[in-house]
Amino acid sequence: MIDRQDHPGLPGTVALVTGAAGGIGAAVAASLARAGALVAGVDVRDGPWEDRGEPVTRHHTDVTDPGQVDAVVGRIEDELGPIGVLVNVAGVLRTGAVTETGTDDWAHVFAVNAGGVFHTVRAVARRMIPRSGGTIVTVASNAAGVPRVGMAAYAASKAAAVMFTRCAGLELARHGIRCNVVSPGSTDTAMQAGLDPHAALMGDPSSYRVGIPLGRLADPQDVAEAVIFLASDRSRHITMQDLYVDGGATLRA
Repeated sequence: MIDRQDHPGLPGTVALVTGAAGGIGAAVAASLARAGALVAGVDVRDGPWEDRGEPVTRHHTDVTDPGQVDAVVGRIEDELGPIGVLVNVAGVLRTGAVTETGTDDWAHVFAVNAGGVFHTVRAVARRMIPRSGGTIVTVASNAAGVPRVGMAAYAASKAAAVMFTRCAGLELARHGIRCNVVSPGSTDTAMQAGLDPHAALMGDPSSYRVGIPLGRLADPQDVAEAVIFLASDRSRHITMQDLYVDGGATLRA
C-alpha cells in the first residue's frame, strides 16, 4: 500500500496523468493521490472513468491535439498549481500483420502513443524549466524492446516514445528534470482482454514468444508501484532509465 512517508517529494505535488480513465492510468492516478499528490487525470474517454476511491480531477483531452494539451496544462496549473510530475500512460493498441496494417491505423497508433507523449512532455517541460525541477515518467511497453508478431505498429510507436523520453531526459537534466520509462509486459487491463492470455503466460513458439517466468499477468498496481518510485524523490539520482515490469517475459533481451 502506498504511504506518504515512503514517497518523499510527492505530498502536495501536482501530478498530471494521461490515460487516467482506466487500467494502468487509473492505478497510477490513484496511487499518486494516496501518496499525497494533487492529481489531474487526462483522458479522451467519453464514458465513465474507473473509480479507485481517490480524489482525481478529470479533464477530457485528446493528447493527439497539441492545442488541447497546451490548454489543459495551463488549466491544471491555474486550478491546482505548478505541475511537478507528469506520467504519460495514454495509449492504443492495433494488432495485425505488417502487410495488412492500414495507413490510418499506423498513423493513429503513432499519434497517440508517440505524438501524445511528445505533446505532453513539451507542454509540461516548458513550464518545469523555469522552476528548475520536475519528474516525467512514460509508460511504454516491453514490446518496444522485443519484436512481437502482429504488433509492429504498437511496438514501433512505443519504441519511439521510449527514445523520445530518454532524449528529453538528457536535454532536461541540466534543469533538474528527470525523465524515465516504465515498460510493462502483459497486464490485466481492457487492452489485454483482446489478446491470448495463454500465449502471454506460457509462450507461443509459432510467434517466437517466451512466456512469463513469474507465471502471472501483471496487475495495473504492479506497474503503478514502479511509476510511483520513479516519480518520487527516492529515485532522485535516476534518469533516462527504462524499467521493465513484465515478470521476466522478455528475459530483458
